[in-house]
Amino acid sequence: MIQVSSSNGNSGVPESRFDQVAVDLIAKAVQMGASGAAVIAVDRIVIEDGLASLCREPRCENFGLSASCPPHVPGPARFKQWMQASKGAVFFKIEVPSDSLFSDDRREIMGLLHDIAAQIEQHAIERGYSNSKAFAGGSCKMIFCREQSNCAVLANEKCRNPAIARPSMSGFGVNVGKLIEASGWGNGDLQSGGAVRHGSFVALYGLVLIG
Repeated sequence: MIQVSSSNGNSGVPESRFDQVAVDLIAKAVQMGASGAAVIAVDRIVIEDGLASLCREPRCENFGLSASCPPHVPGPARFKQWMQASKGAVFFKIEVPSDSLFSDDRREIMGLLHDIAAQIEQHAIERGYSNSKAFAGGSCKMIFCREQSNCAVLANEKCRNPAIARPSMSGFGVNVGKLIEASGWGNGDLQSGGAVRHGSFVALYGLVLIG
């Protein structure tokens, strides 16, 4: 499913160049394996400080393990600044059987989520939106560097996976449920980490600010 909103964000005025790039970006997402993708106005993104604080209390098992998770990310206040400088956002999902998230396939699935987000971000940058920023779900430490003793960035070294690892939406207080509503994808049983259960399937989500 490919969807495009009629609004380009803050102004609400359609911008032909952005709209064309938006079509390309969601096509890119679906080509890479997304089950659905939509472009939404940034004023439909709801940021809540309380959601970001849930990473700390009750303490997430990944809290503090990587540079892309709290307390090492700038949080909701900075995200709101990025929103103000953005033309719109690409919101996408991957739908997989629920059982796969409790199997050896979990890391591969989460890796794909990050890869799609990173590729959309890079594609937007190549199209002239140099301030685009991608966000996914889950801890990049547990997905890409599980066998490593620490996060390289926190050890003042270069990230081992800079082309693919992206920060989680959770640490910035992004209300995924509201994004699902804005995208017209209906309701579901919201799980921890921003996943939504639909019967025997679960949807995982990623977000890219285009600016």
